[in-house]
Amino acid sequence: QVQVVESGGGLVQPGGSLRLSCVASGTILRILKSYVMGWHRQAPGNQREMVATITGGGIANYANSVKSRFTISKDNAKNTVSLQMTNLEPGDTAVYYCNFRLNSIDTWGQGTQVTVSS
Repeated sequence: QVQVVESGGGLVQPGGSLRLSCVASGTILRILKSYVMGWHRQAPGNQREMVATITGGGIANYANSVKSRFTISKDNAKNTVSLQMTNLEPGDTAVYYCNFRLNSIDTWGQGTQVTVSS
């Protein structure tokens, strides 16, 4: 059974940076080709929205609101996907969830809170 666990959230001032990490277990990313991993976020009262995704082939996609500020990356040796967030804004405040999709099946992490406030 695949599991993903997020870490790295916290409180940061506007303009600051955070790095989120997602560790996958129950699978070995380096031997897979067709998966997609990504980060989604949900603020109170809002629907969950895609932030960034990366395929097994290393192709990244971003929501327009975070382009040029966030970078998604993966480390196959560590079974980890990361989200480097810079120039954070109050609108980035949300619970961030890691997602693993393989064979049309989604696995979600428990979420990590990111709060951007002075």
